[in-house]
Parts: sequence; structure tokens; C-alpha cells
Amino acid sequence: MRIYSILCFLFLSFASKAQAPKSTQSSASSKPKLVVGIVVDQMRWDYINHFKPYFTSQQGFLRFVNEGASCNNNLIPYVPTVTACGHTAVYTGSTPALHGITGNQWYDNYKQKTVYCVEDPNVVSVGVEGSPAGKMSPVNVWTTTIGDEIKLANNFKSKVFGISIKDRGAIIPAGHSADGAFWYDSKSGNFISSTYYGKNLPKWVSEFNGQHRVDSLYAKGWNLSLVKTVYEANCDGDMNAYEATPLGAEQKGFPYTLSQFIGKDYGKIASTPYGNNLVAEMAEKALVSEQLGQDDITDLLAISFSSPDYIGHSFGPNSWETLDGYIKLDAVIAQLFASLDKQVGKNNYTVFLTADHAVANIPDFAKKHKIPGGLISESSLKKELGNLLIQKGMSDKLIGAINEYNIHFNHPLMDSLDVDQDDLFEIVRNYIEQKPGILQVIESREAAEAPLPAQLRERIVNGYNPQRSGDLFIVTKSGYMDGYPTGTNHGVFYNYDAHIPLLWYGNGIKKGQVNSINYMTDIAPTVSTLLGIQMPSGSIGKPILEVLK
Repeated sequence: MRIYSILCFLFLSFASKAQAPKSTQSSASSKPKLVVGIVVDQMRWDYINHFKPYFTSQQGFLRFVNEGASCNNNLIPYVPTVTACGHTAVYTGSTPALHGITGNQWYDNYKQKTVYCVEDPNVVSVGVEGSPAGKMSPVNVWTTTIGDEIKLANNFKSKVFGISIKDRGAIIPAGHSADGAFWYDSKSGNFISSTYYGKNLPKWVSEFNGQHRVDSLYAKGWNLSLVKTVYEANCDGDMNAYEATPLGAEQKGFPYTLSQFIGKDYGKIASTPYGNNLVAEMAEKALVSEQLGQDDITDLLAISFSSPDYIGHSFGPNSWETLDGYIKLDAVIAQLFASLDKQVGKNNYTVFLTADHAVANIPDFAKKHKIPGGLISESSLKKELGNLLIQKGMSDKLIGAINEYNIHFNHPLMDSLDVDQDDLFEIVRNYIEQKPGILQVIESREAAEAPLPAQLRERIVNGYNPQRSGDLFIVTKSGYMDGYPTGTNHGVFYNYDAHIPLLWYGNGIKKGQVNSINYMTDIAPTVSTLLGIQMPSGSIGKPILEVLK
């Protein structure tokens, strides 16, 4: 009888424990209170390994590497590999075929005009009167984002903000239902927004603008962070004829003086590492003023550092400027981590860092070292094709546009002139494929059958959208790009443009290295899995389970 009583007691004890509700606090603490997404505009995967010995802080990039997870073979699964597409893919888990952002701008086949990725004629600027710089919103994005899904999961109680130098770098990551997106206006030197988010700038944004930080950063000048021997050992020469001169034709190498721009030219800051300081300081202001991560409802802060793109386009990936820019960005990220630790708590947030695209070598640099590469010009190609069509008794206006390696036919004109599409295709293809930098020209709708390796065909298909993509797609040879005699560019599916970093740190992240192939579109599903929420509506990626605890 005594044994029977003991067994009954144990059974009732276990049953009562099983039925007891879980502590809300412990349940909430299993999820991060804040997710911080960092996109570095134009960052190649190999930069981290290359620059690792020279990072001056253990708490910037190396905090990710040493204490977080690194995905070493993270690829972009579509073309074109440009800024707007990259930011959209990161936060939607989707590709241009579904989310609709087919380039930084595109030729709309139905509207018969060029459209900028975040333009919105139905809103007006906030923070700068009468300027078109603020007539922007996310209306051109056709699917939900991580920010939207976080909002939906928490009955819109979460706070979501996007901050960048570029409008598209702030607006697209923040998503449709964001509380705010703020970008830099190069004419006023202020961060601005649009009436899509509200009638006025938040007080903290106005206060930040009132500090005139651009002028105080200009006063510092741009000097090397490390001794010259480091740059000499790891980079091309400091001054090269094939580098651009964004800070003035007379300034072709270090040190750069910037004081002459104070109060006169607020746009030059983007081509220096100090553009990153502006963005990080704005992010820290948002963190404190909006009390992000201060309760158990997960918030999102989307940060995009644009200056590496401006620097990289001008000076190339092998330059002193690029190396020094990343050394300085490392310190900025370390300071951002310190602010997160203080404001949110080290175990209460999760950060991922990736890039929207990488970059090619400057063609003349490549030529100097016998690496394949060269230039093509989309604008020149359009003019040449127009002249060719005139010679054949046809209209030069049959080519509507050439943009992001897409050739758009003018279909209404083709119909009125009774021009056969197959005939026009053959004329264009035969002419372009004779060019030295062209591999082939394919019909976009038939890209899945093109004579290319399967994974490259798939990237063209993923980038194709019938409303916003061309009739033909130009496949360049490796190293060839649409560009200018100085500087470099990106946009194609070769690894120098499509292999980008992906780093994770914080709550729910398992320390380690992931060497299997994953894709940019896997980031949003991974964040969704971490938070236990729905994936964005157009997501085609899969969660990277190796990085999750």
C-alpha cells in the first residue's frame, strides 16, 4: 500500500509539472530582442581573409569570425548582381523573378520608360523641401520582407528601421510596414525620408542633422590607418592612371584633404570611409532614441554601409583606399557592437553581415597582370545597333533600351512596322556576338535552355521578370564589364561579383565555419527560423541550419 501511495504521488507530481505553463520570460529570452542586419555595399568574400591580419580591433569583423558563424561559400543566385537586387534578395529571400527589383533601374516594358527602383511619385520629401531626393518608397517591391514578417508576427508591435547613405539601401531592407527609413541627401548633408513613413522627421533625426557631422568629419582628412609598408605589400600602387579621382582631379593618392568641401560639397563624404561613420552614428541614435531591443517583442534595425561601394568603384579592389576603408570600417563595426552590448545586452541580439554584391578588378589592372578582362559600353552598343538597323532599312528606335545587360525591344513599334521578332533577334545577336568581350546573346524567355552550365542558366532565369527585363540577355566573357576607362564595376554572375561574405553573431547562433554552398536568398529563411515566424512571401531559400543552435 505504501508503494502504491508513493507511485501515485510521483505520478501526480510529474503530471502537474507537465501541465504547468512555461515562464513567459524564459520563452521570450530564447529569441533575440533585436535583429541587426548589416549589408556592406560591394564586399568580396576574400576581403575578410585578406585583411584579417590588419584589423586593429578584435571586436569588429573578428568578433564575427572568432565568436560567431562564417558561411564561406555564400553566392548570389541571380543576375544582375547590383545594389537594389542584392538588398532585396537579402531581406525577401527571393530573386528578381518574384520580388520585381530587376536592377537599380530598369526599362518597364509596359510603361515604355525607365524606372528607378524606389521611385514613388505619390510621396514627397521629408527633411528637405521641394527635392526629388525624398520621393521614394518600397512600392516597387512585390513581396514581403523580413521586417514585414516580424511586424505581422507581433501584431505590428515590433519596431523596424532602415538606415543608409543610399535611398535604396535604407528603404528596401526596412520593408513595406517599417516605422522609418532614412537616407543621406548629398545636397543638404542631412538624412531625409519621405511621407510614406510620416509627415515629419523624428526629433532624434533632426537633432543628428543639426550636429553637421559631415563638416567635422571633413576636417579630419583621410589619412592611412596603418604604416605604408602594409599597403605596399598588399595592394597595387597608390597612384594609377586607371583609378578615378572622386575627391578632385588634383588628389590622386594619400593623404586626402577634405576641408575644402566643408559647407560646399556634401556629396564627397560618400567616397570616403566617413560615410560609414555617419550611418553607424545614425544607427546608434536610432538604437537609443527608439529604444530598440528593450522588450520581448523583437525589433529590426537594417543598416547598409554604402561608402565601400563608392570607394571600390573609383579605386578598385586592389587599392590602398579599399584596404584602408575596410580597416576603418572594422573600427566602426566594433563601436556598433559596443553600443549594442550596452543598450540591448550582449546575449539579447543577433547580427548578420553580408554584401549586396562583390566587384571585378579594374580592367587595366587585370590587363597589367595578364588577367582576362576589358570594357564594353551599353550606351555605345545601343547607338551601334541603331545605325545597323538603319542600314538595313529599319528604325533605330526598335531598340528601346539596353540596361544591366538586358536588351529591350520596342514592341509597339515592332507591331506597327510589322517587324518579326526572330529576325530582329538574329540581327542583334549576330552583331553583338562578334564583339571581343561577349560570350553569347540569349533569348531571355528561353534562358533555361541556353547552352550554358546549369547553375548559370538558373541565375539568368532567377533574374528574369517579363515586365521589367529585356527580350535578350548579354552574357559577357569573364572580366568584361559595362564601364568607363577609370574605375571598375559589377553586375555579372562570375564569382568575383557573386561570391560574398555571410557572417552571424549573437543570440541563437552557433559558433563555427560553414563550408557548404549556400545562397544570399537563404538569409531571410534563416532569420525566420531563428525567430519562429513565417518566411517572407516570395522566399525561395532554405534556412542555414548549421549556424543555428
